[in-house]
Amino acid sequence: MSIIARMLWGLLAALLLMSFTIEALAQTKRDLSDASLEDLLDIRVSSVTRTERTLSQTASSVFVITAEDIRRSGATNIAEILRIVPGLDVARINANTWAISARGFNGRFANELLVMVDGRPIYTATFGGVFWDVLDLPLEDIDRIEVIRGPGASAWGANAVNGVISILTRKSSETQGGIVSALSGTSEQSVGTVQYGSRIGKNLTYRVHAKYRNQFRLPGLDSATGADDWHLLTSGFRMDRDFAARDKLTLEGDLYGGNEGGPAPVLQSVTAAAPVDMNLRVPLSGGFLQATWNHRHSDRSDLQAQLSFTRYKRLDILAEDRNTVNLGFQHHLAWGGRQDLVWGATYRFSESATHGNLQFSLDPPDSQTNLASLFFQDEVSLEPDRLSVTFGTKLEHDTYGGWNLMPSVRAAWNPTPDRTLWAAVSHAVRTPSEVDVASRSNFAGFSLPDGSPALSALLGNPHFDAEALTAYELGYRADLLPHWSVDLATYYNHYTSQQSTEPAPAFFEPSPQPPHLVIPITYRNLGYGESHGVEISSNWKIADRWTLSPGYAFERIHMHGKPGSHDTATPRENEGSSPVHAAQLRSSLRVRKGLTWDAAAYFVDRLASPAVPSYTRLDSQLAWQCKENFSLALVGQNLLRDRHLEFLDQTGSVDSTTVRRSAYLKLTWTF
Repeated sequence: MSIIARMLWGLLAALLLMSFTIEALAQTKRDLSDASLEDLLDIRVSSVTRTERTLSQTASSVFVITAEDIRRSGATNIAEILRIVPGLDVARINANTWAISARGFNGRFANELLVMVDGRPIYTATFGGVFWDVLDLPLEDIDRIEVIRGPGASAWGANAVNGVISILTRKSSETQGGIVSALSGTSEQSVGTVQYGSRIGKNLTYRVHAKYRNQFRLPGLDSATGADDWHLLTSGFRMDRDFAARDKLTLEGDLYGGNEGGPAPVLQSVTAAAPVDMNLRVPLSGGFLQATWNHRHSDRSDLQAQLSFTRYKRLDILAEDRNTVNLGFQHHLAWGGRQDLVWGATYRFSESATHGNLQFSLDPPDSQTNLASLFFQDEVSLEPDRLSVTFGTKLEHDTYGGWNLMPSVRAAWNPTPDRTLWAAVSHAVRTPSEVDVASRSNFAGFSLPDGSPALSALLGNPHFDAEALTAYELGYRADLLPHWSVDLATYYNHYTSQQSTEPAPAFFEPSPQPPHLVIPITYRNLGYGESHGVEISSNWKIADRWTLSPGYAFERIHMHGKPGSHDTATPRENEGSSPVHAAQLRSSLRVRKGLTWDAAAYFVDRLASPAVPSYTRLDSQLAWQCKENFSLALVGQNLLRDRHLEFLDQTGSVDSTTVRRSAYLKLTWTF
């Protein structure tokens, strides 16, 4: 029996098991509270189709993290919040660095995951990944985080290959008044936020904030304390202005500055046999400014335009300055009684200046890149409120990847109002980053048999092509009882033109001294493979005051090299960078009025390459709303073990440390 057949039979068996379980639970329904969970299918999302839809209309594997989920998680930053999503791989490399991906291929710069804040992409064109350390907005301002596991390229384009994370902040009208919060603990030495929101006239609201973080260093692999401490000061604002009933303008931005420890291996000379670990201090600075205009023609037509400017400067081993301008436009039109159309265009210009060193550099050191795209989507209601099909495609051109077409077809069927069965077929691409086409990474020096010096290196390939994915997905979600909801998704991914590292012709270079022979390898598109998996999440309201939320994810990745490929390491690293099994159980209990206790246990299976043992972590939070405008929270994290390793960085850009047991106390005052 094929893998896909086994997966489908497994899904059918799970659904049959649910039907028997529902009947059994119905017998005990009188013993449970009549209070129900928020209707799963009525949760609204906007990241799948670029227009707001309920989950019952959404043919995609979507997990929504609400503001209440964030508050009860006990997490202090966005990266840690994402642990609650089954099927999302979240691993802490050191105190200030994470590896986060969806459906495999994890790494510090996971370049097949698109991350956005209020529609603004925040991945860097240099690596294709995200600097999670500087994504540090106040958690109180987040309305929700929509996580798509699976392709979103027909709507969002390049990098939306294995997943999309869309962070949506609250309107300033919803954050009126003041907030002062402060926490102190064993690892998070101090985190403080000050925010105030108010109104100017009848139609203009605003908020301003400042946030400071001081993260203590974590233990190294040899038990000695690492040098990965993290200090960051962020300030920002948001303004929302209503112009009559049809026009809305949002202006937002922030600035940040700080520094962090960057323990990293550095090659000190051409003749050095290996890089030497150096404890670097990395200054960080940057910010963004973004304007969004929404115009409503009628109940059946609206449009949106968005313009943003982003800048950052990181003085790490690459020492990069980057400026990026994003411009986007979309028009939504309900056409007739059965069709819903969305079309639009995006343009992105990015320029960077780098310095680099012997260990790592870009050639040329300065660059300018452009990305332009057109997208179109048509949702057709074949049977009102029961069956719909969505056809979408995106045509995109960028400096390195050229032209790419990314189509998708999605269908959602509602046999009953509280159940949805959906299926999707999508094609997505990951366009080359600057590292793929222009990087130079020197590994080590050695001597040839005649005694002359030589240097091994990895070179970017100007002819590196886009990586491609074709994904097949099937899912089921339902409110099975007033107190029980479930969401299942299964998938099969076929990858082509994947990155491999292959031998390249040797060449001589006279500098840096001494003159030496370079023995290089370079990037090529000789990899291919497949992955398949299942993701399950559920909410079960055991009683009026107690909710359990279990989750589970299974994934197998099989990667290969095409005939002629000499790369055996990259397929093994891609297969082993994510766990085969991951499970979680979250509990939310309202002990009494004003007092809540939340706990979460996470099991993460071992990583095969590089080898990292499996681990289980336990987090707990006791929160007390002692007065209407004052609350206390006592949080313990990683309570089961003194410390554990979560990820070893394969890029060699940073050293890994271990996550330790920690606790903190948080005070929040609102006025």
